[in-house]
Order: sequence, then C-alpha cells, then structure tokens
Amino acid sequence: MGFISRNVFPACESMCVCCPALRSRSRQPVKRYKKLLGEIFPKSPDGAPNERKIVKLCEYAAKNPIRIPKIAKFLEERCYKDLRSEQMKFINIVTEAYNKMLCHCKDQMAYFATSLLNVVTELLDNSKQDTPTILGCQTLTRFIYSQVDGTYTHSIEKFALKVCSLAREEGDEHQKQCLRASGLQCLSAMVWYMGEYSHIFATVDEIVHAILDNYEADMIVQTNQDREEQNCNWVNEVIRCEGRGTTVCNSPSYMIVRPRTARKDPTLLTKEETEMPKVWAQICLQRMVDLAKESTTLRQILDPMFSYFNSRRQWTPPNGLAMIVLSDAVYLMETSGSQQLVLSTVVRYLDNKHVANDPELKAYIIQVAGCLAKLIRTSSYLRDISFVNDLCRHLRKSFQATSRSIGDEELNLNVMLQNSIEDCLREIAKGIVDTQPLFDMMAVSVEGLPSSGIVSRAAVGSLLILAHAMSSALSPSMRSQQVFPDTLLDALLKAMLHPNVETRVGAHEIFSVILLQSSGQSQAGLASVRASGYLNESRNWRSDTTSAFTSVTARLDKLRKEKDGVKIEKNGYNNSHEDLKNYKSSPKFHKLNSIIDRTTGFINLADMLPSMMKFTEDQIGQLLSAFWIQSALPDILPSNIEAIAHSFSLVLLSLRLKNPDDGLVVRAFQLLFSLRNLSLDLNNGTLPSVCKRLILALSASTLMFAAKIYQIPHICEMLKAQLPGDVDPYLFIGDDLQLHVRPQANMKDFGSSSDSQMATSMLFEMRSKVELSNTIITDIVAKVLSKLSKLEEADVKMQILEPFTPDDAFMFGSRPNVEPQPNQSSSKESLSFDEDIPAGSMAEDEVTSEFSVRFPPRGSPSPSIPQVISIGQLMESALEVAGQVVGSSVSTSPLPYDTMTNRCETFGTGTRQKLSRWLATENRQMNGLYRNSSEESSALEKVVEDGNIYGRESGMLQDSWSMMRLPPASPFDNFLKAAGAGR
Repeated sequence: MGFISRNVFPACESMCVCCPALRSRSRQPVKRYKKLLGEIFPKSPDGAPNERKIVKLCEYAAKNPIRIPKIAKFLEERCYKDLRSEQMKFINIVTEAYNKMLCHCKDQMAYFATSLLNVVTELLDNSKQDTPTILGCQTLTRFIYSQVDGTYTHSIEKFALKVCSLAREEGDEHQKQCLRASGLQCLSAMVWYMGEYSHIFATVDEIVHAILDNYEADMIVQTNQDREEQNCNWVNEVIRCEGRGTTVCNSPSYMIVRPRTARKDPTLLTKEETEMPKVWAQICLQRMVDLAKESTTLRQILDPMFSYFNSRRQWTPPNGLAMIVLSDAVYLMETSGSQQLVLSTVVRYLDNKHVANDPELKAYIIQVAGCLAKLIRTSSYLRDISFVNDLCRHLRKSFQATSRSIGDEELNLNVMLQNSIEDCLREIAKGIVDTQPLFDMMAVSVEGLPSSGIVSRAAVGSLLILAHAMSSALSPSMRSQQVFPDTLLDALLKAMLHPNVETRVGAHEIFSVILLQSSGQSQAGLASVRASGYLNESRNWRSDTTSAFTSVTARLDKLRKEKDGVKIEKNGYNNSHEDLKNYKSSPKFHKLNSIIDRTTGFINLADMLPSMMKFTEDQIGQLLSAFWIQSALPDILPSNIEAIAHSFSLVLLSLRLKNPDDGLVVRAFQLLFSLRNLSLDLNNGTLPSVCKRLILALSASTLMFAAKIYQIPHICEMLKAQLPGDVDPYLFIGDDLQLHVRPQANMKDFGSSSDSQMATSMLFEMRSKVELSNTIITDIVAKVLSKLSKLEEADVKMQILEPFTPDDAFMFGSRPNVEPQPNQSSSKESLSFDEDIPAGSMAEDEVTSEFSVRFPPRGSPSPSIPQVISIGQLMESALEVAGQVVGSSVSTSPLPYDTMTNRCETFGTGTRQKLSRWLATENRQMNGLYRNSSEESSALEKVVEDGNIYGRESGMLQDSWSMMRLPPASPFDNFLKAAGAGR
C-alpha cells in the first residue's frame, strides 16, 4: 500500500490524512527499527528502561533477520558512546537488549554474535569501574548458555584468561565480591560448555586455579572426642612402635571424614548467594566433576589441582584445601569407579618430580589418600587396588632411606611418611572384599626380591606392613574359611631361603601375620617392622652403631617405661627377669603368648580356630620340607631359629585344629626327632657346632610345644630336665614354650672360637643325656600318636625314628637354585628391582650370608654309590623309565585324564627317588670329607679368629657343587637373557 501511495497516488498523502495505511510509519517500514531502538532508552538519564520496547525490538528482529546486523551495529556503537560518557544505566540497557536477542533470535545468532562479543570485550577491558565488567561477565555467561553447537568455541576460549583474572580480583568490598562471583559464574558456564561439546580449553589449568582460589568450605569442627584423640597421639605412637596391645586411638587425628555436601542448583540461588564467590566456586567444582567422566578428562582436571595444592602447601589434612576439595569431588561423583580413580590418581601423584624427594609432602598426600579411602569404603568396596603396589614401593624407599646415616629431621620425616602409609594401607584393606589380588601382588613382590640385603629387607618390611593391614581387615569367619594362598606360600618358602639372613626372618613374619592375626595386634604392623631389626644393617657381626629405627624404638620405649611397667616373676627355667620382660613386650612373634594358659598349662585351641587360615596337605608337606632345609643352612643365626620355631609352632597348631591326614602329624614329629638327632650328630661336619646348638634348642622347644598341644604327658618335664636353662647363650625358651632371642646377648661373639668350643663341649655332654632318654620319649610319643592316628604303634615309632627326607615336590619344584657368590650380588637383575640402591651397600650387607646350601645332610654315607653319577647310569635310568612306558599294556579304550596322570607320575617316581638318594649321598660324602680332615678343622679355627666363620665351609661346598653346573651359556642363551625371555 505504501508503494502505491508513493508512485501511483502521490496526492493521497495530502488528501487522505485519515487513512491508517498511508501513515509514514507504514509507508516507510525500513526506518522502524531505528524508532524502536530509540524507544528502548529513556529520555532522561534518570528514567527507567522500557522493557516492553526491548521485547518488541527483539520480536521485530526475529521477524526481519536482515535488519539484525544494523540493530547490532547501533547497539554496539551506543555501548561505546555510553562507556566513554560512563552512562551505566544505558550500558545496562544495551546488555539487556543483547540478552533478549539471545532468547528471541537464537536461530539468527550469526547476525549479531560478532557484535555481542565485541561489546563483551570492551566491557571486560574496562578497568575504571567494576559495574561494566560485571555486566560483561553476565552477558558472556548468557551467550555461552545459548550455544547450540561448537561454532564459537575458540571465540569463547579467548575470554578464559581475562575472566580468570577477574575471578582473582582482591578486595573485601561488596563490589569486588560481586565481580569475583560474576567471573566464577562465567567460568562455571565455560566448564559446562567444555563438557557439553567435548572440548577442553588449553587454559583449563588457569580455570582450575581461579576456582580453587575462591573455594571456601566450612572447616571441620573438631569435637571433644576428636581433641582427646589428638592429645593421645604420642601415646598412640608409643604403642604402635612397640607393638603392645591395641592402640588408644582408633584412627589418627587427621583421619576425619568430611560430611557430605549438597549439590547446588544455580537456578535456585538467592540474591545473596549469587553474589558469594564461594557458592559459584562450589558450582564450578560440580561442573568439573560432571566434566571428568573418564580417566583422561579426570586427569586433566586433577593435575592442575595437585599442582595448585603443591604451590600453596594445601595438602595438610584435615582442614587443608586438598582434603576439602577432593572429598567434595568424591561425594559429587555418581559412580564408585570414578571415586576410586581419584584415589589411585592421588597415590600415583607421589611419583611427580616435585613430590618424589619431599618426604613431608608425600606423607601429607598419603594422609589425604587414606582419608579418601575411608570415605569411599563407607559407601562401596574398593575394586581397583593396583595403586597398593605403589604405596609399598614408596614405603620400601623410605625404609632404604632410614637405613642410611641421616639426620634427626630427615628421620622424623621418614617416620611420619611410614606411619601415613601404614594408616592408608589399613584403610584400603578395610574396603577390599576379595583379597586374592593383593595376595597375588605380594607373591610377585616376594618372588622378585633381589639379593641385595638393604633392598630385600626394605621390600620385606613394606610387605609385612601390608600383611598386617590385610590381616587386621579380615574377619575371623572369612579367615577360617580361607586357604592360605598357594602362590604366596611358594614365594615365601623361597624367601625363607634368601641369601640374606635377615630377609628370611621377614619372610617368616609375613607368613605368621597372614596365617594368624592376634586380636590385640591390629595396629602393630610398623611397630613389628621397626622392633624386629631386620631392616637395619647386619646387627650380628659388625657395627656398634644402631640404625635409625633402633634409636626411635629406644626413645619410645623410654616413654613407655615412664607410663607403665610390667612385673614378671622368674620362671623355673633359669631365664633372667630382663629376658622375660623384653620378649613379652616385644611385638615380634607375639601371637602364641596368649595361646597357652600359664596357670593351667592347657592350650586354648577353641579360641584359635576362628582366626587361623587353613592349609592343604600338600602345603603342610612343603612347609615341613622347608623347615628342614632352613634349619640345616650353615649360615643360620639365632633370629632365624626363632622365626623357624614360631612358624613351625603355627603349622603344628594348624595340624591340631584342622584335623588333616594323620600321616602328616607323624611326619611332623619325625622332623622334630630328625632335627634333634642332627644337632647331636658329632660326625656331621657340614654344620658348625654353634649351629647345631641352635638346632638343639629349636627341636627341644618345638617338641615341648607339640607335646603340649597334643597332650602328650611327661615330655616337657623330661626335656626341661635334660636341657639347662642356658642351653644357648643367645636363645631361651619362654613360658609359651617358644624360642626367643635374648635381648641382652652380645651377637658379635656368636660363632667366635670360644663360642664354638663352648658349643662343642655342651653338645658332647648333651649327647649322653639324650641317648638315655631318647628311647623313653619316642615310646611315649609313638603310643599317643598311634591312638590319635589309629595307626600301629610300631609303625609310628619306626617312622619317627627314620631320617627326615624333604618331599620331591619341594626339592625339584619350588626350591630355588644355589645362590650365586657374593661378587655376583650386584647384577643387573638385582638392580632392576629398584633404581636407587645406595652406593656401596652391595658389598656390605652380604657378610652374614655369602653362600647358602640348599640340600642339607641327612643319613649316613653309603660308599656303594659313586660321588659323581656316570653317563651310563644316567642313560640306564632313562632307558628303564622308557622301557616301562613301552612295556606297559596299551588299552584300546580311552583312559580318563586322572588315570593317565597317575600312570605318568608312577613311571617317574623311581627315577626321582634315585636322584634324591644320590643327592643325599653326595652330602654325606662331603660330611665325611669334613670329618676326616684335621687340617681343615685347624684352618676353620683360623678363619673364625679372622672374623669369617663360614668362609672355608662355603668355599668347599661351592667347589663340590661346581661339578653339577651346566656348560657355559651359548651366545643364543645370552641373547634370550638380554631380551627378557627368562623373566
């Protein structure tokens, strides 16, 4: 109509003044948006904006998108003009117009997005006043939320650094708080955008840091009970380090679970909350948790968090920012898998280059990990436990560090780190349902123990603490139904034959802790490791100085003595008051103290049944064979004998409680009598007299313990009458019928010339006494065992008097090879266990065990069999077995698998027995060499005077076994070894 009025009827404009179709507004619609733009602004600076006109402008723009660029250009220019004149109300109208356009013209965003972003840039760059900057943050926030795709991703990302700087503005004024709140609100929109469109900004680290700068939470208010627990920390530490009963505090003071935080909805915030930076920081954390739905994005969020905690020293629990933020993040996660991923990431952060060499920082991080583990296990079970190996590795490194000469400050930091790791492992163990993966991990670690004494002792110490944590977490019902892990047992049996004598003690301790956990020792893991001493340098031969752990234990023991004292009367077995007091307060091998009732002398077997694991018959056979071989090692020490006696007693308890095959009970007593005969065999030259004296004490104490639990009368009285209380200057038999190392004994005199002469004379006197009563003891034992096993008394007596022979399965299966010489201990295989073995430690810690013989002597020599088997005899044995296979009748019908397996085993039994007898004969002939050579005896005394009592014997054994070595390796074998094929 307007077109007609202008071109066809030009006179209508002056004539038809009343026609609404001919008015200027209708006849010239091109200029309508200008009037709408003018109407949205008030005529006076004090006037209110016209909301209705703003909506009408946006509706017009939606219907006429071709006019949107001109509208946007007008608004942009007006914003620049008002910024120069500082007209804040007009700037507010401009931003409001853009916000309305974002709602009404979302499909036409491309027409005005550039103009809007230019306006936001100008507003954010204005540093004179905070109001325009707040408007810019709010406008950018609405722009981000209105996105439907990733078209403007890079344009939004350019604002990230500027918004982060605004979120860090300092000042407590209300305007500054509103500015920080607006910046955090914009950052929360950016985090939402990154998760919605799967694009992580390059400046995500700065975004995380800006959020954490404003993150505030209610501090954990400690109750009176918490303060009491904190005040008793030193008492707790004393008890933990000495292993005396249960601790006063159930958990450390920092192990406080933060209460759950509620998720905040941004649309339901009050006006006051929208102006609080900490509220928007919590919303940002919620968005970051929603963003981190997989391991990659979670790592991108957690890494800048961890670096922030490091730079601000915010790891200290319970009120450190790290504990608060990570606890809230775990609560906000929807799945337990994500929660456990946070825990594993925290543990693996210990390998960061900024953390690895700071034991204090590592301790704080592990304390946070322990709190997270406690928080997670309250709602779900821990499934991913791969990080436990990392904790044990850091614990091992800490033990290695404290074994060296360090200052008091570094010592205290490492002690704090070790305590933190122990607490963390305990919390992790409580949240694990299936312990088999942990047992498998322990088996792999024990299997890979290097020959280096320092590293192996530290590794065993870390595994022992893990064993304590696992054992305390297992319920009695679960423990009683569980069979001892087979793979772990095989690894421990090999570790019990380790070249380092202290490592063998640690293997026995691990075996003991896993098998049976006393109710009063749930927190004695680290205390047992420290007090045992096998983490220290070789304490039996050289060095008057005590290690770091010994000094700490001494200081804590002084505190304990000031608090309480234990008065123990002397027993009738000629043991000193000091010895009894020390062994009863020692955390080492503590479990059997409560088994025997000292007033009545009876065994509380009913109390032991629910808390002990089960053994299979094969496992018991392997254990008995291992005890026999360990007892006959030429480098045995009193601590090894103490460990063997304790483990042997536990196996006897298992035999008594679990009612296995009767033949195993008889075989156990056969082992005891064989050890007794071995110790009194003066014709056996492979073992020094001091070692025979140790074996005599072992057989006597274990035989008394076995007689007590099987209620065999008069045995204990007869053995006590035979053995004086000071049968061994380094060992004594306690009230619990267990061997204990005398704490006040001077171990540097062990194996000296005077000590050997005293042991020889004592054994010679004991031999005549034992021969008189040996027949009576065997008759009593055979009579009782025949009733228990329902076997003939003559058969039982015949078996227990026969020399004990290890099982073929142990001799040829899980038994390790002969250990290398000391100069081979620093091989690449050993170094691969740990990259930071202290320099110079290789040559020092192998003094106590230069060479270990894996086949002990047994029986009498037989001259009918030659010293070295000939090729003809070996071929004859092979042809004999092959002839049996060929000559056997072949059935036309298929045989079952079990039948075929039994036949194959039967064919190979004869050859294995022949080879076993030959090996025994080889040892007997070597015994004869020692017995018939007086020159070697004098040479041995000379070596003893020089301080190395086993050098001569080890050399002879090595020369003897060199005949069995294989030919030198071929180049192809060396290639396979270098390529890792043998691993």
